[in-house]
Amino acid sequence: MEVRERLYTVDDVWDLQRQPGNGDKSYELIHGELIEMAPANMLHFWLMAEIAGELRNFVRRHDQGFVGGEGGFSPPGDRHTLLATDVGFVRKGRMPQPIPQTFAGFMPDLAVEIMSPSNTLAELRDKAEIYLRNCATLVWIVITDDKRADVCRLVDGALQMKQVDANGALIGEEVLPGFRLEMRLLFPHASA
Repeated sequence: MEVRERLYTVDDVWDLQRQPGNGDKSYELIHGELIEMAPANMLHFWLMAEIAGELRNFVRRHDQGFVGGEGGFSPPGDRHTLLATDVGFVRKGRMPQPIPQTFAGFMPDLAVEIMSPSNTLAELRDKAEIYLRNCATLVWIVITDDKRADVCRLVDGALQMKQVDANGALIGEEVLPGFRLEMRLLFPHASA
């Protein structure tokens, strides 16, 4: 008898998270494969809050949209992929009103992924490509061990990455014009 792996859907994840005892668990789906997310370590936790706070303050000042953490985003029409950004930004005109209490059926304009010990850089770059191929404009991958970030975008259909070291800055580009986050604020103990 042939044994086949089950392909999970966004609806399966929604049901799974609502089951008793699963409220504190987080999941992602990549092409139907269910991935349980481990809790964040303290550096990851702190970086999420710092980045989200800087983005939120900028976005509020300029009334540009919504910033949050660990939001569930799935590409339109793809019920087998669900990504949970560490931090995400959605432009004001793209967020349904009232804000739904479900996973988003679209990708954020900006997605931030912070590398954890359970991630590989290749996995995070694959996620960046999924975001970008499904209408995200910009992805920042924060690589904690190297105290740097990869700024990812699609250029002529190919994933392009630019490294920003501890002396550089994350720039909002066309997604958040005027936004600038100095990497030294994220890694204050990095050598200059």
